[in-house]
Amino acid sequence: MPNDSDAGDSQERMIPSLDPRTADSAAARNRAAAGEPCPPEGIAPVPAPMSQTGSRPEVVSALHAETTRPVRLRTGDLDEARQIIGQNFYNNVVDLLQPSSVLSGYFAVSRLHGVTLGALEFGADLRMGFGELGAYHVDIPLSGSMAWHQGSRDPLLATVGEAAVFQPGRNTVLDRWSGDCRLLAVKIERPALELQLERLLDTPIRLPLRLYPSMDVSSGPGRSWARLARMAAEDAQTSQGLLGQELVAASVREALLNGLLLAADHPYREELARPAPPSRPAPVKRAIDAMEAHPEHPFTVAALAEISGVGIRGLQEGFRRHVDMSPMDYLRRTRLVRAHEELRAKEPGQATVTDVAYRWGFTHLGRFAAAYRQRYGVTPSTTLSETRL
Repeated sequence: MPNDSDAGDSQERMIPSLDPRTADSAAARNRAAAGEPCPPEGIAPVPAPMSQTGSRPEVVSALHAETTRPVRLRTGDLDEARQIIGQNFYNNVVDLLQPSSVLSGYFAVSRLHGVTLGALEFGADLRMGFGELGAYHVDIPLSGSMAWHQGSRDPLLATVGEAAVFQPGRNTVLDRWSGDCRLLAVKIERPALELQLERLLDTPIRLPLRLYPSMDVSSGPGRSWARLARMAAEDAQTSQGLLGQELVAASVREALLNGLLLAADHPYREELARPAPPSRPAPVKRAIDAMEAHPEHPFTVAALAEISGVGIRGLQEGFRRHVDMSPMDYLRRTRLVRAHEELRAKEPGQATVTDVAYRWGFTHLGRFAAAYRQRYGVTPSTTLSETRL
């Protein structure tokens, strides 16, 4: 097994453009190839102008909103660094551990649908607080180290050989980000990772998914996943990279989700590694297909049994054995997923929680809100009002 310094050296060689010492020249070459004007050598590109609301405008790419234009910024202003982290990751409180220190921040952030990749550094010792993240998150140091903790747990140390893995629902503090720390941050929205795991297992999971708080990235699956994340981060920062193509971007995003589920420790990891179980019996599959196609329809167990071509008791037993829930529980879960997807897709003012709930077959708003909060950790109105980046 290579030691930490070996892992760091190989990571440095693999993707040099994530290093701000070489990123500007790489960006200049990309702009020149695309026929865009280049700033004089040694001068960092000028960030996009601020809008009146304080945020930088983002241009939708050829992925039809699956990705957005990458952010690349160098700054010595702590407030601007806070803003970049807030816009692309989480609301934050950032303080220099030594007020006399000079900040030398560099940020290169890009997004796939549901996944945010960012190469980050500050050039000074600092402390950061985020509250609850609301997403799964992995920090992979490329140099230096980072002490951190969530909730009341003891602090842990992330290094070039040991990544930090964060849960969505705990208060998060980076106790000390060392001045020489550069890292790759990977933010994965809760529904993206949880739904992917359920698809792989073909069964519901207990939420939230409990990931072990650290991951070995010096060898084995963890190292492979870290390399994949870094290659994706680098490619997303280039104007003519393959991640500008929807087919490639979708495949890479899925590979990042599947890879993390196979590399990180969690209660379902061994089950994922086992051979897939036999497919579900045809009657159960027919019922599932009908519910997935029209979850808003007022299905009854009797109607589903008729669609399936078996009796009610036979259908219920088939669901119990092969789906681990009743047909009506599966229908409610499917409706909840569709309602969640619509709430995330709508802008405030385009719809109401009541409209969405009724559209997907929920007639009791109180029960809908309670089930939604239990599954997603927030209320439906919170999801609807979230700012879309």
